[in-house]
Amino acid sequence: MSRAVFLDRDGVINRAVVREGKPYPPATLAEFEILPGVLDALRELDEAGFLLIVATNQPDVARGLQSRETVEAMHRRLRNELPLDDIKVCYEVESPASLCYKPKPGMLLEAAQERGIDLARSYMVGDRWRDVGCGRAAGCCTIFIDRGYAEALRDVPDVTCADLAQASAYILHHASLKTAKRRA
Repeated sequence: MSRAVFLDRDGVINRAVVREGKPYPPATLAEFEILPGVLDALRELDEAGFLLIVATNQPDVARGLQSRETVEAMHRRLRNELPLDDIKVCYEVESPASLCYKPKPGMLLEAAQERGIDLARSYMVGDRWRDVGCGRAAGCCTIFIDRGYAEALRDVPDVTCADLAQASAYILHHASLKTAKRRA
């Protein structure tokens, strides 16, 4: 079975727009900025054999605040510039009926079924409590990128990092230790 690194989008791969301590997605393609170090971090993970899958909530589409076309243009840019294997998007708003809206693990479970991913050997990297909760619910190792937002975590992540480069280094080290233990 494959290993994957699941990545939140806004605040992990691209710069989030922060207002009053809370992160928001960029509103336009012109505001969409891939963060420094992301390409190199993803290349290292890709070269180590991880599937790289973005899992992102984009409820502003359902709310009528963002067009699906703009979100898809952002994702075309990510696919063109980064070594991603897939992008899973939840366009719904949070509700009991939604199976994909993080912290629910629907996007990760769907990707695992489609691609034969061993979730116990996989990682979820995010900058919000929803990402940590999603990864935990799916059985992944959770990595929280602390951007200093004005919101509390609801689950304790397995590790906290400053950015994706640091998260990538942790994943590569952690995965090598797990591999060494299985061989012993």
